[in-house]
Amino acid sequence: MMVLTGLWAVLLCACVLGHPKQTTSGGEDMRNCSVTPPYLPVTAVNTTVRLKNLRQQMATKLLDAYIIPDTDAHMSEYIAKHDERRWWISGFSGSAGNAVVSKGKAALWTDSRYWIQAERQMDCNWELHKQVGTLPMATWILAEVPAGGQIGFDPFLFSIDTWKSFELHLQGSNRSLVPIRDNLVDQVWGMERPPLPSQPIYYLQENFTGSTWQDKVTGIRNQMQKHAKAPTAVLLSALDETAWLFNLRSNDIPYNPFFYSYTLLTNSSIRLFVNASRLGDDVRRYLSSDCTGPMCVQIEDYDRIQENVTEYVKGDVRVWLGTEYTTYGLYGVIPKEKLVEDSYSPVMVAKSVKNEKEQKLLRAAHVRDAVAVIRYLVWLEKNVPRGSVNEFSGAEQVDKFRGEEAFSAGPSFETISASGLNAALAHYSPTKEIHRNLSQNEMYLLDSGGQYWDGTTDITRTVHWGIPSSFQKEAYTRVLMGNIDLSRLVFPASTSGRVVEAFARRALWKAGLNYGHGTGHGIGNFLSVHEWPVGFQSNNIAMTKGMFTSIEPGYYQDGAFGIRLEDVALVVEAQTKYGASYLTFEVVSLVPYSRNLIDTHLLLPEQLEYLNQYYKTIQEKIGPELQKRNLEEEYQWLLKNTEPLGHSRSQAHLPASLTILAAATLVLALGQNL
Repeated sequence: MMVLTGLWAVLLCACVLGHPKQTTSGGEDMRNCSVTPPYLPVTAVNTTVRLKNLRQQMATKLLDAYIIPDTDAHMSEYIAKHDERRWWISGFSGSAGNAVVSKGKAALWTDSRYWIQAERQMDCNWELHKQVGTLPMATWILAEVPAGGQIGFDPFLFSIDTWKSFELHLQGSNRSLVPIRDNLVDQVWGMERPPLPSQPIYYLQENFTGSTWQDKVTGIRNQMQKHAKAPTAVLLSALDETAWLFNLRSNDIPYNPFFYSYTLLTNSSIRLFVNASRLGDDVRRYLSSDCTGPMCVQIEDYDRIQENVTEYVKGDVRVWLGTEYTTYGLYGVIPKEKLVEDSYSPVMVAKSVKNEKEQKLLRAAHVRDAVAVIRYLVWLEKNVPRGSVNEFSGAEQVDKFRGEEAFSAGPSFETISASGLNAALAHYSPTKEIHRNLSQNEMYLLDSGGQYWDGTTDITRTVHWGIPSSFQKEAYTRVLMGNIDLSRLVFPASTSGRVVEAFARRALWKAGLNYGHGTGHGIGNFLSVHEWPVGFQSNNIAMTKGMFTSIEPGYYQDGAFGIRLEDVALVVEAQTKYGASYLTFEVVSLVPYSRNLIDTHLLLPEQLEYLNQYYKTIQEKIGPELQKRNLEEEYQWLLKNTEPLGHSRSQAHLPASLTILAAATLVLALGQNL
């Protein structure tokens, strides 16, 4: 699954059809702010009063500008409505974009996925800047803020890297960054601001956890003792870190079973910073919060985290933290000599490697998830020809099927249900008001997933119920070849994902095709559908046995169709001739691909062999589950769609030169990056 947009992503379907992260030239702003009164789309939000009130707050702090990021105090990918400050102040609801308000202007920066959306939602108070990163923002600030001016920011909404970047760009300019603890947008938002989530926090039953929280705490403390810098504490800021450590869950964040929290774990104490009113007596007993020993969890008020850390670092201590998810609000109160910094905390790294029980749980979740998706595909085959299905009703139906599975806890993200040209926008999600009907004559892309008490799922399938064009078949087959090539790859242990990522693109590259998004991401056990730090990007950690990652190549033809084939795979030991330490992937997603879109003559013999073995695995693992539930129609569909495939005509092999080049590239990359 790609990073998702909000509600207004549907407005892009008629205007922006590029795939993720693709840069386009933009075009004329659909707003006309030079006439009186200005011409604005009906979807634009009037922010005049909001900005006036914000500038009044800025004046009380002697600020010349104020920076408004698009995140929360935990650097979360998804944020609760309570934290949607940039959306409220600007009217722009996209999931990526940062704003700056000066005394006389207001500006927003976002990438090409959201340009049209921003123009439709922002009024003439706002400038749209079609760039991303801190440098364009800092350049604008330098032009708008006079020498000697002050730029305010909420230190709990700035990552460490963001703060360092702004400091660098403003260095020597006689302009200063000023941390403001009380968020100014919150002050203006006032009573209209959505309340903090207040649902109970609960603990998972032992049969849904890989190990007890006591064992996890002991494991982290053992790492602290072995660390060369001898940290005395670990500070956890990311919400999934605390949720994983204590096997606790709630519903504060959309699609993610997290709750607002921090943890300060020392050699002799455990402090959980949370809204204590949300903890029932059973949870307090579970956490042993009524004692003061080294395995007793002390409950502290969520808002006192900075105060507690400030007090703790007055002693002879060293605090170990992950810089990717710690905000400047906490980082800034720890003396540099008392910091032990890594990109990711030891909890984040430990969470990414699943033990045998966690692997078993995730496999089981994917079996049930496959049943739900297969039921949906069968339902589509019956109903699409009747003209009774649209993108939104389809998304609702697949969510319904998942909701009927055991241990279901809702979707793991907003379902991407996209027909025809809408599938060319990889972030598209329909709404009840704006959607297209599904047609036998168009390709249909479904990217969806579920949260279950035993695991999180994410799978993408692209189908066509009619007669696809030869180019659609070739593009689909080359995407499938990339999926297969990466899934069956054998590589040395501790190889970085970015080193092998090109194998998912090789078949597309051969034909001059490509895709503009990442190839995969980690996935959790009833946690995040995008679980860092696993994946194929440059800032992901090396692949290790026990990690789960998605593998999801794609292709997007602007204005026509989109293809993505996504599976979740477990990193396992490879059986090699000489028994060295090598790894490969075991795919745990178990849904057949679309047979009428596969041009088998393009497949190499080893790719075809892999595909038929995968289909055999699906029959063995999903077939009995369908029969047990008396889902005979779905079972017959499964048998038909997993019949062995053969070459339709003589095999067309990739040139030997390409294979040699790929191997040489991998060897070179391994030498540089292992």
